Amino acid sequence: MHKDYRKTLKACYLGFITQAIVANFAPLLFLKFHTDYGIPLGTVALISTAFYFTQLVVDVFCAKFVDKIGYRTSIVLSEVASCLGLVGLAILPDLFPDPFTGIIISVIVYAIGSGLIEVLCSPIVEACPFDNKESVMSLLHSFYCWGSVGVILFSSLFFTVFGISSWRILSCIWALVPLYNVFNFATCPIEHLTEEGKSMPIRQLFRTPLFWVSILLMICAGASELSMAQWASAYTEAALGFSKSVGDLVGPCLFAVTMGISRVIYGNYGSRINLNRYMIGSSILCLCCYLLASLSSSPVLGLIGCIFCGFSVGIMWPGTISITSPRLPEGGTALFAFLAMAGDLGGSFGPSLVGAVTQQAGNRLQAGMLTGSIFPLVMIVSLILLGRYAEKKTSV
Repeated sequence: MHKDYRKTLKACYLGFITQAIVANFAPLLFLKFHTDYGIPLGTVALISTAFYFTQLVVDVFCAKFVDKIGYRTSIVLSEVASCLGLVGLAILPDLFPDPFTGIIISVIVYAIGSGLIEVLCSPIVEACPFDNKESVMSLLHSFYCWGSVGVILFSSLFFTVFGISSWRILSCIWALVPLYNVFNFATCPIEHLTEEGKSMPIRQLFRTPLFWVSILLMICAGASELSMAQWASAYTEAALGFSKSVGDLVGPCLFAVTMGISRVIYGNYGSRINLNRYMIGSSILCLCCYLLASLSSSPVLGLIGCIFCGFSVGIMWPGTISITSPRLPEGGTALFAFLAMAGDLGGSFGPSLVGAVTQQAGNRLQAGMLTGSIFPLVMIVSLILLGRYAEKKTSV
């Protein structure tokens, strides 16, 4: 019987779009939560903390238990949790005496879904018998970028037409995407990376030097991406004089667009490109973007650095997965879970470091950005060492 793996790929595309929805929708409502429910802005900021911390917990959980539960059950659960969380966001805040409790419960539920998607979609696609898997992986991850752009633009259009007070309806509309994808994942062919019981034990994985190099690469990938992405709106305001609300939309949107373009380019032409060299080139471009943003006195050049940084970081996350997976074929789901966890750690640590240095330097954002340039620099060195290690192994 012929298996249609294109259906699997479509389900994983929609999985990443689902992840983009749950990651980007609530932040658009932070000010609304503050004004409607009287939640202090400092408390509202905990929504993002709860989201990413839950994802980290799920990453660790997946490393240990997903192979036992099964890919299909876990990935279907991811879409169910994402759907329930988005519907809960529309309903629960008004059911609790403290609306923030309802918001946090909803965020934790859909963050569980997001964490499962992040860990499982990549190995599900990796296990499919596609040619040029590096290209397929890059194209897969581009759907997170297009999903982010779509969520920001469509939500903004919806709020312009119907008013931001209709946000509960929009939350339920977005919930239809994971609801539809439950059916896709329930019926598409799903293969496993390794045969049952043949996966490398976690202890053995920890004793493999390549694993730790890959973890370092993923931390730097997450930090390089999110350190700039979270400051994109600030550069948009400074360079073009936009308001805070417009800056929040335009900055992250342009960053996500260039990041998506980078992934699509590699997705289409990856078979002709040496991935290691491409990633080194992208990391050098990323370093230049950080230096441009931190050292240039021109706000316009700072904005250009910010936008092209999106292009430079596009290949880092999926590229690290594509470099690591064939070199550790018995890593199984645990490998993908730890890589996702490392990316999330970098995504949490990087922006915090930039913010702390900025504050220490008298709120000079350029000083924080200069500190952020360490992440692409470490990535360049690690990739060069990895390339030399691969050459030595080939020549032996």
